[in-house]
Amino acid sequence: MTGQDPSWLTVGVVQYAAEADSDRNLENALSGIRGAARDGAELVLLPELHNHRYFCQSENPAFFDLAEPIPGPTTGKLADCAREFGLCIVGSVFERRAAGIYHNTAVVLDADGSLCGTYRKMHIPDDPGYHEKFYFTPGDQGFVPIDTSVGRLGVMVCWDQWYPEAARLMALSGAEFLLYPTAIGWDPNDASDEKQRQLDSWHTIQRAHAIANGLPVVCCNRVGREIHPETGTGLDFWGASFVCGPQGETLWQADTHRSEVGVVRVNRARSEEIRRIWPFLRDRRIDAYADLVKRARD
Repeated sequence: MTGQDPSWLTVGVVQYAAEADSDRNLENALSGIRGAARDGAELVLLPELHNHRYFCQSENPAFFDLAEPIPGPTTGKLADCAREFGLCIVGSVFERRAAGIYHNTAVVLDADGSLCGTYRKMHIPDDPGYHEKFYFTPGDQGFVPIDTSVGRLGVMVCWDQWYPEAARLMALSGAEFLLYPTAIGWDPNDASDEKQRQLDSWHTIQRAHAIANGLPVVCCNRVGREIHPETGTGLDFWGASFVCGPQGETLWQADTHRSEVGVVRVNRARSEEIRRIWPFLRDRRIDAYADLVKRARD
């Protein structure tokens, strides 16, 4: 951030369609990062599991061979890119932690190429077309922001984005931004009005996290149809990656049908301003929230 106004951060979002070749996908990610860097990005976010097509559409033990350690090949290449352009990168890796223990993990590479933190996805879905519980062990690191040269980042992953508790815990721990690498899409058989409701809900819940916590939100989704070779069915990943400010105002939004690199300046000083006039954190009734730790109220 040398020579730039510290009240602002330039954020890049690299939305792209995954191909069958993992190396090609990583090169597409790196190409997007380079493009964002040329436009002044200081922080770049990639989609969830960006090296691969979304293999969780079925349950196949062979797909565990896609996993890698951290540090590993992907973090090494992202680190080289981060160091070359002097920016922070948030990527996403299918992590092999140990035999039989695999995670869906966000990685944060700082501007000097160092691996300054990881976040293991906490909420793991198990829905038609999203068989993630077969592959991923739930995260065990909690909701802890990662300190970087561009600020304290509250990084979570996809399904985590539906949970206000997760966003709030990141905010209470001092996160300055909430970031969500994502892989979410439509069932091609859904009616158009149902697809629109799903997309609207997805944007609304994350904008609500921004409002409730007075923080900018950055979300990067994959895009395009991915037909699963085993099932013959597929998902239409809806793109629509976006950046919003601390009142939920949309600062930038990608297309729903094509790859796109967005770069947007975010006024980080507005979080302080908004929290002063909308003091949601001050007025929380923490004495009355004990039942939140229960699955359901008796």
